[in-house]
Amino acid sequence: MSSSIPLPAEEQPWEAGDGPEPAVTTWPPGHRPAMRVWDGARWQYSPVESRHDYRDGHTVYRLLVPAGEDGRSVRSYRWPQEGLRPAHGPTRAPETAARINSANA
Repeated sequence: MSSSIPLPAEEQPWEAGDGPEPAVTTWPPGHRPAMRVWDGARWQYSPVESRHDYRDGHTVYRLLVPAGEDGRSVRSYRWPQEGLRPAHGPTRAPETAARINSANA
């Protein structure tokens, strides 16, 4: 079963030439939703750093994915795809819902 799950494909972060900026939603630390990311062997718990909603209707989640023994790496993934699963929703309303310049975030 687990070997049939594809690794999730990463999405490139938004850049100025990519069209209109996405609407970005964030949550305060400790209240963020989380996803589980398939790493090829197991599901990794990954807090959501931000949700990016694009005008064409697609959504990208920036996740704090485990990297190495004690580290985390920020990765962007388009939602939905098989290698991602919701772990839980936020425990508090979003802190921000606005258009931001991703280059300065």
